Amino acid sequence: MSFPPQDPRLSREDETREAESREPAWKPPNALPDPIKRPSIVHRWIRTSAMGQADPVNVSSSFREGWVPVEGSDYPELKVLSDPGSRWPQGIEVGGLLLCSAPANMLTVRSEHYRRMAAAQIKSVNDQFEAEEDPRLRTMFREHTSRVSRSFGSPAHNVRGPLPET
Repeated sequence: MSFPPQDPRLSREDETREAESREPAWKPPNALPDPIKRPSIVHRWIRTSAMGQADPVNVSSSFREGWVPVEGSDYPELKVLSDPGSRWPQGIEVGGLLLCSAPANMLTVRSEHYRRMAAAQIKSVNDQFEAEEDPRLRTMFREHTSRVSRSFGSPAHNVRGPLPET
């Protein structure tokens, strides 16, 4: 009885790449842990104090915008001890920052509101510019385009060399 010749190569299961693997790069820990993303929820760190002084104005305006403090029991992956003396002992507060959440659709509506406000401001400036402009004396020109130039300095010293004398 004859057996097939032995293959000198290693099988895929026997191959290891341990010798070729690199040591993982060390990164310093993030001071603010990132919560695991959850569908239709956005997270944000809200400032509760700065330089040891409470900032109730920032907290209350954030709460009025719709941000709600998250509870530490809902985010066990963070494993963070809350700041001592925190006004939110059930929440996650690190270094004067409180982790809050809001529905993603609320932020979409908020962003659209501010986009419309910015567009109205641009329109107002353009309308005022046109109202003050005397068509007989065009001293101000409006240009809504941008240009890219490859040369530096004056046109006589561009990439192709100096301009020919005429």
